[in-house]
Parts: sequence; structure tokens; C-alpha cells
Amino acid sequence: MTRWHMFLMTALAMVAFAANSVLNRLALADGTIDALAYSGLRLAAGAIALWAILALRGAARPGAGLGGTWSGAAALAAYAIGFSLAYVQLDAGLGALVLFTSVQIGILLWARVKGERPGRLEMAGFALALLALALLLRPATDAPAPASVALMVLAGLAWAAYTLIGRGSSQPLRDTAGNFMRCAPLGVVLAAPAVWANAISPLGWAYAIASGALASGIGYAIWYAVLPALTRSTAAYVQLSVPAIAAIGGALFIAEPLTIRMAICAAGILGGVALALRGAEARRRQSA
Repeated sequence: MTRWHMFLMTALAMVAFAANSVLNRLALADGTIDALAYSGLRLAAGAIALWAILALRGAARPGAGLGGTWSGAAALAAYAIGFSLAYVQLDAGLGALVLFTSVQIGILLWARVKGERPGRLEMAGFALALLALALLLRPATDAPAPASVALMVLAGLAWAAYTLIGRGSSQPLRDTAGNFMRCAPLGVVLAAPAVWANAISPLGWAYAIASGALASGIGYAIWYAVLPALTRSTAAYVQLSVPAIAAIGGALFIAEPLTIRMAICAAGILGGVALALRGAEARRRQSA
């Protein structure tokens, strides 16, 4: 894979991740589908798309077994449901910012629980990110709804758990497909009431299926294709772009405002996370 090819594929993966936020917010803002039905269709569409990708690669042979784990599937379902419920009120960029920060905080806290001692740079970055997040959430006319923020934090912690569960996977795409397939029956249950009541518009179907099949299914396939060529720190750093891409998408497609307050707090949060990631990478190099 050439450097240009790797850059293009990585950029496509980040756009796909941000598209999950924009598509979810579009669907809920337009009232084309409810949050639980959206989650259900996204999980089911993701399962079908990932199975199709495996089949095209010849990895979905009979008797090959189902990848993933039930714990991974539970974390995936918790993430998807919390994510959609949070976007009933959160803007696309803000939701992605809270989600990404929660994921990184969850992973850092788990490392601390497992006995890793964070360095000064990590602690400084962690403190900066939390301070900026607190400023973003303090009461004000443009402050986000606390309940929606809490749901997105839970979604982020669930995704952190999903990441940690799958960290040692030797076949990440197959395991992700297996986790989505385990979630597919729950997806059907979540979507069934709205489908039965004919309460989903054609646009609602389109948004949910696009999120599950394209932004999630194909997006994850692209990401796992380039991941072996990236260092751990580079893989973490490039994901800092996702909230910014989601905010731009929200402004372009949903006319969501980009406030000065959010821009300043986002810079503090992402800068703090970047500092913490840099400190963790330096500590790992010293201990190697």
C-alpha cells in the first residue's frame, strides 16, 4: 500500500466514522425514525454488510464459526443504543466530541486500573481535557442537555469496552462482523414496533441502512485494512479529526451552529487528549 493510498483510505475511514454522527442526527432531527428503531436497523444493516464483505473475501465459509464474543456484542449494542438516544438532542459535532473524549478517558482509566502509572504529560492532558469538557457542559443558554450528554458518555464508555475486548483480536474484521451478527436479533426487536406501525419514512430507512451498511460496515472494513500500517499513536491521533469532520457535516447538512464556545472547548478537549496520547506513547517507548 503506497503512502498516498494509505492516506486516502484513512481519510475515508474518518469520514465514515463522522458520517455515523451526521446520519443519526439527520434522521432524528427530521423525525423520519425514532432512536431505538434507528439503532435496530443500523445493527441489522451492519451485520448484513459485514457478512457480505466476509463472503466476498471467502471468509464466510460454512463451518468457519462466528467471530467475536458475546461480551463484545453487548458492548456494541450498548454503544449503538446510547449513541442514537443521545442524538435526539445533541448536535452532530458535539456528540462526536463527547463520544470520542469518553472513549479515550475510558481506555486511560482502564489502563490505570490495570496498574499502569500515567506520566506527567498524560495527567496534564487528561486534566486539560476534563477542564475543557466541564466548561463546555457548565450551565448556559447554549449548553447541551445533561441527559443526552450522559447517554453519549455511556456510549463512549461502551465503545471503550468494545475496543478493549477486541484489542487482542487477530481477525478484527471477522470478529466485528460476528459481534454485529450477534446483535442482529436485538436490532430486529428494536425496529419491529416502528416497522409494524409503518412509522419509518423512506428517508428514515435510508439513513439507518446507510449508517449501518456504509458508515459502519464498509467504514470498519476500510479502517481495519489500513490499521496494520499505522502505529498505535498514529491510529489514535487521526481519530482526533472525527469530531471536527462531524461538526462540519452538521453545519453543512443540518445547519447546526458552530459556536465560539464549542470551538474553544473542543480545542481544549482534543488538545488534552493529544497530550495524553503523546505521553502514553513516550512512556511505552521508555519501558520497551
